[in-house]
Amino acid sequence: MNRAILSLVGALALLPRAAAAEHTILAIPGITLGFITRYVAEDEGLWKKQGLDVEVRDIQGIGSINAVISGSVDFSMSSGPSINRAVARGQKLVALATALNQSDEDIVIRKEIADAAHLDLAAPLKQRATILKGKKIAIGGVAAIPDIVLKVIAVQAGLAREDVITTPMQAAETMAAFATKAIDGFVSGPPFIQEAVLAGSGVILSDSAKGEPTEYSPVSAALLLARADFCGAHREVCAKMVHGIVEAARFVHQHPAETVAVMKKHFASYDDKVLEASYPMLVAMTPVPPLTTPQMLENADLMNIVAGFMKASDKLPRYDDFIDNSFTK
Repeated sequence: MNRAILSLVGALALLPRAAAAEHTILAIPGITLGFITRYVAEDEGLWKKQGLDVEVRDIQGIGSINAVISGSVDFSMSSGPSINRAVARGQKLVALATALNQSDEDIVIRKEIADAAHLDLAAPLKQRATILKGKKIAIGGVAAIPDIVLKVIAVQAGLAREDVITTPMQAAETMAAFATKAIDGFVSGPPFIQEAVLAGSGVILSDSAKGEPTEYSPVSAALLLARADFCGAHREVCAKMVHGIVEAARFVHQHPAETVAVMKKHFASYDDKVLEASYPMLVAMTPVPPLTTPQMLENADLMNIVAGFMKASDKLPRYDDFIDNSFTK
């Protein structure tokens, strides 16, 4: 080997090696466009550019927050009602970023049922929701936010808990059951709402993009959370994780065509018109920056109580103690 080559090899050996990407695990409780910031952060490389390798696991419903509590994952994107119930039971968690400031859960009823009942979609929600009596409605999971929204709205309509039949289903099962009329309606987010509406088979009974039920708006959803001690020991990981969500929220607002393209990548079986119709709903609910406020979490507590998942005596006295907005700035 000649002297020039030896010199080059020596020089290369002195160059700093690229640091290995830090690894972290994020749990997602459902396959829905409500987690658009996660899809954008992944596909646009917003985490990777910071040297963060994010492994995403789909863990249905409240299983995602339970995975954080158990330590099997570092983060989840859950909801205000879920974190509040956990904190009320003594779990030490922290809210890091609210990617949606509404529930992202609409109740959709089969159009033929609405037409037969002469449903007035312009009437107050508590009047509209009386149509739920005796109906079989699919929810994402028991005690998850679709279930909570349905129960809150049913209570507002003066219905008893047993008046509405709920059945937990995955999104694909739900849409198949809706198409075959095995269920009367479902509670979900985009693109499933838009698919039913554009197909002419469903109507929106309650609209979360309008803040319904408005008595509990705003409320924290797609809430990035972690164990309370995690960020103290892994501050750089938390900073990078939240920064990816912050940049993704900004991207959603500023790049409509590119955002729809991201949707298409993950929901390829859905018509472009369905995805394009989903975009305005997502923009309306995506705050920039994705801050969490005490009001969002208090509204979540009130929803838990009305839905019967918490006692009024268990309502948290304050919410600032487990909110950390420092990474969103």
